[in-house]
Amino acid sequence: MQRFDRYVLSQLMVVFGFFALVLVSVYWVNRAVVLFDRLISDGHSALVVLEFTALSLPAVIALVLPLATFASAVYITNRMSGDSELTVVKATGYSPWRLARPYLVFGLLIAAMMLFLTNYPVPQSLQKLRDREQELTGSITAALLREGTFLHPSRGITFYIRDITPSGELRDVLLSDRRNPTREVTYTAGQAYLIRDTDGPKMVMLDGLAQTMELMRNRLSTTTFTDFTYDLSGLIATGEARNRKTDAIPTLELLLTPELVSAENNDSLGEIAERAHMRLQGPLLCIVAALIGYGALMVGGFSRFGVTRQIVFAIFLLILVKVVEGAVTPLVIANAALWPLIYTPTLVGAVFSAVLLWWAARPFRPRRGIAAGATA
Repeated sequence: MQRFDRYVLSQLMVVFGFFALVLVSVYWVNRAVVLFDRLISDGHSALVVLEFTALSLPAVIALVLPLATFASAVYITNRMSGDSELTVVKATGYSPWRLARPYLVFGLLIAAMMLFLTNYPVPQSLQKLRDREQELTGSITAALLREGTFLHPSRGITFYIRDITPSGELRDVLLSDRRNPTREVTYTAGQAYLIRDTDGPKMVMLDGLAQTMELMRNRLSTTTFTDFTYDLSGLIATGEARNRKTDAIPTLELLLTPELVSAENNDSLGEIAERAHMRLQGPLLCIVAALIGYGALMVGGFSRFGVTRQIVFAIFLLILVKVVEGAVTPLVIANAALWPLIYTPTLVGAVFSAVLLWWAARPFRPRRGIAAGATA
């Protein structure tokens, strides 16, 4: 690679790092705010929020890489054009096709990075995230220990605690069990404790009252007790293994054994094919984004008004590529045999890039009015 190519590539990588950092921060902070509000309100600690946001980071990075690639190509091309660097280089005989080489190498590098992310860290982090969500779903502390709130940990159950002391004692507890269609039982106690033994979590209530309502006979009976143990294992989901989601399954497994994956999670073969090939198609968009960002700004000559129109045109072309992606995705989901259509956006973007470079490389021909005036 020649010195000019290394110079352009180094500039692209530096600016790409900046744009990627900014975009990842914006997406990540937005994700962290949602997780913070949900997890903290469920009684989890800030460390759990930090763990969840960290596990969501690979997917966020993979999401913003094409945008950062496009923004970097546009910014560097605009800056080099404004500083007349491109004018000097073109005067030495470099064509727009030749100048596109560092942008192509840049797109390939980012595509390789995104290919690794989408096929390894992203599925693994999503699986780990779902495993942790499943563990927290079965957490007694998060599900039940919330003061002054009527909770419904499962269908037909209402649970309330007025106060929790620093020693873990529950004060003024109410537990309503309406799971039996013929009978409702309401337990109230002045004190209670949560314990865990080999049979699962239990709650020991002291000095309480059990009120049983026989719905068929419309009869209420009450029983006072000194201590009573209530089994909580049926109220809170334990960590039973769940079927894996398609986006958390390794790519090779999706490509080689789609029937087994479909039998595991009930997704159609089209959905599995779309997920698998999108992990390969997404990185290719980085190459397309870099070339479109460069090619669009190379079209047209110098203007005192800058390159705003070219930038808007480049964004429009990138939107068209995404529109094509949105159009072919339902077709592949409906019929897995149409999986080659997933790569149509890359082909369309490559055509756009080639047309832009051809247009930029064509010989300059002044307009007739200008030419006639110069001849006169």
